[in-house]
This record gives sequence, C-alpha cells and structure tokens, in this order.
Amino acid sequence: MDIQRINPAPKWSDATVFNGIGHFVEVAEAPENASLESQVAQIFEQAEASLATFNSDKTRLLSVTIYLTDFAYLETFNQLWQDWLPEGSAPSRACVKAELADPDYLLEITFVAAAK
Repeated sequence: MDIQRINPAPKWSDATVFNGIGHFVEVAEAPENASLESQVAQIFEQAEASLATFNSDKTRLLSVTIYLTDFAYLETFNQLWQDWLPEGSAPSRACVKAELADPDYLLEITFVAAAK
C-alpha cells in the first residue's frame, strides 16, 4: 500500500496517509502577539481543513498530542478542546509541556485520524 503525502516539501508534508490513517501537525499560522484562544482557534480551523484533505473530520480523530509551552494554559485549552469536539468523539490524548521551535507559538498539536 502506498503512502500518500499531501503537499510534500523538503522538511515535511502537510499530512501523510497510510492504510486509511492520516497524520499531521498544526501550529497557528499567525502566532505573533496572538492569545492562546486565538492560536487554538487557528489550529482547530487548520485541523478541520487538513482532515478534509484525506476525507476525514474531527469525529474520526484517533489520537492527539498537545504540546503547551506553559501548563498555566491547560484549563483554558481543555475548555476550548471540549467545546470543539463533538460529544462522544474524544480521541486518546497526551499533553506535555514543551519548548517550541518558535517562541511565538504557545502550543502545537499532532493529530492522527481515520479516513472515511
């Protein structure tokens, strides 16, 4: 079975899909001076677009890893996360504190989802 690479570039692809499972990572496209809420909204919007590229949606998330730069953001993030996910569709998840490559990023999320 072939690996599908969506918008491959020298350092990464927007998503990779193998055997009906898609993997991708999202960070805010405009993180400069953006609040946590703004960055989360950007990531969720981008994630929905990425999911659509391999015929999936947020109800088909299998696993996520959330990288936060400060656990002081966790309560706010958790509420936004719960508001975004349809009831009964929460994936397995891990949440870690991490220093990200760009200091403007407050969070980064890796997603794994099943295609339809």
